Formats: sequence, structure tokens, C-alpha cells
Amino acid sequence: MFIIKASKRNNGIKLDVLRKSGVIPAVFYGVGEETTSISVPTIEFKKVWRDAGESSAVKVNVEGKDIDVLIHEVQVDPVTDEPIHVDFLAIDMKKKIKVKVEVVFEGISGAVKSGIGNLVKVLHEIEIEALPAGLPHNLVADISKLEGLDSSILVSDIKLPTGVVAITDGVDIVASIVAQVEEKEEEVAPVDLSAIEVEKKGKKEEEGVAPEGDAPSKE
Repeated sequence: MFIIKASKRNNGIKLDVLRKSGVIPAVFYGVGEETTSISVPTIEFKKVWRDAGESSAVKVNVEGKDIDVLIHEVQVDPVTDEPIHVDFLAIDMKKKIKVKVEVVFEGISGAVKSGIGNLVKVLHEIEIEALPAGLPHNLVADISKLEGLDSSILVSDIKLPTGVVAITDGVDIVASIVAQVEEKEEEVAPVDLSAIEVEKKGKKEEEGVAPEGDAPSKE
């Protein structure tokens, strides 16, 4: 089980001041818990976030009390990509919950290796239902099974841990192979120089300028 130590947060303190001190402002809410402002150590949170993701149960320890949560939402800085705020969702470990779990693609497709087709990844997440303690960090799609054109991996082909049920329709395609399409060079029509010359000549006549070789008439 992943554990993060947290402290209750004074809402009067500026968030930038907290972040500069090495902690991330956060909040938890959910089953049996009032919405509470907390802060978590930046380094510790990033490690748990990397290992647990947003689909594994985590314990947040606040003043000696363990609260079972999921990392529900993480706001990141658009420039540095560093986490700047976290929402934890309190959960009941005895009740099944529905979450979306990342799909990890592993292996080498024979169809891609031989050059007869391209791999198209259709789904990157699959919704599942399970007890919090049994939630997987991710699900694996073995693309080495994709050996021919039009071959595909369905949700029903993904191996699920014991006690985990897929909510996403089993016939939905996770990944497939499609034929490679050769890019043809665009044919450029040859330039008709005579047409350009005629166009220029006509323009001069419209402007009242005599074409070359035609002397202006004198009254």
C-alpha cells in the first residue's frame, strides 16, 4: 500500500509560498470525509503518483489518521509540468469502484516488423470495476499477437486480474493493424508559357499600352 504523510493546511497561506517550501497544496473529500485542505511533500507525492498512478488505492496520513483515497485529479504547471495541486478522493475499501486504467502496449507486432501494416492504438484507457485493493496500476495489451492485416486486439482479449471486471464493452477495439498506404508524389502540370504571354499581352491592351512591336497610331 502506498502511503503519503500530509498536514492540514491553513487556507490563509498563499499557495505559491507553500510550493516554494517544498509541499503541494491538496484537498481530500469523498466517502465519510468532509472536504479538507491539506499539503503533501512534493518529492514524496511525485514518487507515489509515479508508482500508483490514478487507479491504485493510496493512504493519506493526516495527523495520525489514515484515509484511503485515490489520486483523483492532479493539476500541473503548463510550463514546468510539475504538480501544483492535488485532489484526493476518499473511498470505502470494502466497496467496489469504477475507474479508468491506462493500457500499456508491449511486444513487437509481426505485421509492423515485416512492413505490411501500421499499428493503430485505439484505446488508451479501459474502464474497470473492482475492490480498491484489487485495482491494477495498468493493463497490458500484447501487440506481438498482431501478425496480419486487419488483425486486432479487443477489450475482451486483455487479461484482467482476479476480481476485476471490464466495464468497457468487450468488443471494443484496443489496437489494430491497417495496411500501409504509399504516398504518391503529387504530379505538377507543366507551365504553359504561351498562355502566360497571351495573358500579359491582353493586360497591356486593357491598360491602353500597345504591345511590343505595334507602334501607337497618330492622328
